[in-house]
Amino acid sequence: MDQRIIDLYDDFTHGGMSRRSFLDRLAALAGSTAAATTVLSVLQSNYAKAQTVQENDPRITAETVDIPGIQGLKGYLVKPKDAAGKLPTVIVIHENRGLNPHIKDVTRRVATQGFIALGLDYLSPMGGTPADEDKGREMIGQLKTQDVTAYGKAAVAYLKGLPDGNGKVGAIGFCWGGGAVNTLAVNEPNLNAGVAYYGGQPKAEDVPKINAAMMLHYGGLDERINAGIPAYETALKQAGKTYEIYVYEGANHAFNNDTGAARYNKEAADLAWSRTVAFLKKYLA
Repeated sequence: MDQRIIDLYDDFTHGGMSRRSFLDRLAALAGSTAAATTVLSVLQSNYAKAQTVQENDPRITAETVDIPGIQGLKGYLVKPKDAAGKLPTVIVIHENRGLNPHIKDVTRRVATQGFIALGLDYLSPMGGTPADEDKGREMIGQLKTQDVTAYGKAAVAYLKGLPDGNGKVGAIGFCWGGGAVNTLAVNEPNLNAGVAYYGGQPKAEDVPKINAAMMLHYGGLDERINAGIPAYETALKQAGKTYEIYVYEGANHAFNNDTGAARYNKEAADLAWSRTVAFLKKYLA
């Protein structure tokens, strides 16, 4: 697909323009309104592809739980079934559309790797993630930074206190959630490991506050987010933090999201996932 179309969609999904403006510009790039409609079907998420680990998979148990400390805050808690001993725990942080079927599936994938996984719904105090993605993005835009931090800290405390957890907590996030992982790492000293996929970086002066080991994944074509890599890496080095940075050449923003055909990059996603699982197992053991 024309990279200009992918970049246009990225601008739209991150609040850079109205839907009407986006559709008008898409039609201009695609050549017609009809062609734009076809292209849009490829750009948008197809949640029928989200079930790589079924909800009734015999390897796991899943339930919706209330997170203490924040009125209305809920999460999708998935545990490996019949696991021996106490397990490491991981918060899974969604993109800017909320806890949708894809992120629930990612949460189940994390659990199949031997972690207790919590897909935190940052929109639950506002009534929960809606089916309408545009509405979800609108609600994300209404969240205050201090609330995002408070929700993440409440989730860390919840997982740290689980009797079947080993007391160590990690976080993995995508897009908006990747930025939320970086923010949580700055503000939560009890976070042991953070994995941010193409997430916005924290301010350089805040990096010394990070205690967690960090793994950062970026798509090589994601110029908007990648502009912040040099300053972040410099700050991590100067502060003596434990971190790993990977840039996947030829991959776009959201390359891990296998429900969106236009930006999904299987080679990059598979490699990043294998690195992520090994990293979390190392630092949450």
